[in-house]
Order: sequence, then C-alpha cells, then structure tokens
Amino acid sequence: MNRLLRARGLTKRYGRKHALRGVDLEVNSGEVVGILGPNGSGKSTFLKIAIGIVRPTGGEIEVLGQRPGAGLRKHVSYMSENDYLYRWMRVGEILEWTASFYDDWNDAKSQEIIEFLGLDRDSKISSLSRGMRGRLKTAIAFSRDVQLYLLDEPLSGIDPASRSKILDVIIREYRPENSSILLSTHLVMDVENLLDRVVFLSDGSVLLQGNADELRSQHDASINSIFIQLYG
Repeated sequence: MNRLLRARGLTKRYGRKHALRGVDLEVNSGEVVGILGPNGSGKSTFLKIAIGIVRPTGGEIEVLGQRPGAGLRKHVSYMSENDYLYRWMRVGEILEWTASFYDDWNDAKSQEIIEFLGLDRDSKISSLSRGMRGRLKTAIAFSRDVQLYLLDEPLSGIDPASRSKILDVIIREYRPENSSILLSTHLVMDVENLLDRVVFLSDGSVLLQGNADELRSQHDASINSIFIQLYG
C-alpha cells in the first residue's frame, strides 16, 4: 500500500497556544480519512500544514514523498474552508483561471461536475448563495486528477440541498484505485459512510484514531455516536 501522507509528532504553536500537539497521522492510497472534532480542535491547522500554507513548530510531515511547500500544490487538490472565490468573476471565468495553473485539470470532468451541480458558467459569483459557492469550490477541487484531495470542512454552513449535492460529487468522483481523500469535519453523520479511517482531535491532540469499522465494532456505536460520546 502506497503511503501518500505521513505526520509524526506534528506540533503547531501560536505564541503560548497550541493548535496541534504531537499529532501522528497517515493517509494511504485508496482510502478516505476523516479528521474529526469540534471547531478549534486543530483540524484546519493540520490541513494547512499538509498543503504548505502553515509551517509546523515541531515534528515532521511528508506528502507525496516531499515536505509541504508551494510546489506541492501542483500535485494535491486543496479545498479551503474559507470563501476564497473572487466575487467579481463569473463561474466560467474562475474555472478557466484556475485551470491555467494546473496541468492535471480535466476540462471534460469539470464541465460534467458543473452541470451536475446546477451551476451556470455565466453566473457572477457575487450572485451565488453560500451553498452554491460551496458547490463551486467542490467542482474546482474535483476538476483536477490528483492522487490526494484535502477537503477542509467541505459541508460547513452549507444548506441541506447543496450538502447532498457536494457529497454526491465526492462519491461520484472519488476513485480509490487512483486517489485518496483527507477531509476535516464536525458534521460526522453526513460523511460517516465515506470514511475508512478516522482521527478524533481535541485541543490539538489525538483522542482516538483507527479503522472506522473496527472502532464501530469496539464501541458498538456509529462513528457519529462515538463523536458525541467524546465531545458531548
């Protein structure tokens, strides 16, 4: 099994505050790994370190065999929790603009996803609801053919209809023979059936991690129920 991401003792401090405290985490080929926890648990910080936006304070991390940095972004598709879309652009313009940065952009797949999500290429981004902007961010992420997708809170603040569409795209476009997904979320019930392995974070530390089916069996509970037990 090919290891796509490996973190050991990963730590991040902002002054005296720890965002991550010695996190160990791996992502292997052909699996979906969920980083689960409430807001402020360190999920987004881990993904930002993995893509090279934030530097760790300690520990080590390798993604696709290299240390995270600007060059890695050409080989990993990262969907930020933040609303980074330029509102003065139209849907088609931001797709074309993003495509110009990546050799792995798949125009045919992009058009298929846009149509499935009900997005109009002529619509101004400023006219889109939060849910439709979430759909567009998902389309951008999965229009690339890469080995690893990093999805930071892809469903947060999204209306139920758009949430369902986004999940449908993730299910449709994920190819375990070619790629893996690492996603962070606190909306565990929505993504539970996608997850092969899970890592529960709290205040930057790992509370529990393991194979999702094994954890269900050990705790005689769903992953969502385990989440509630840990944080409730």
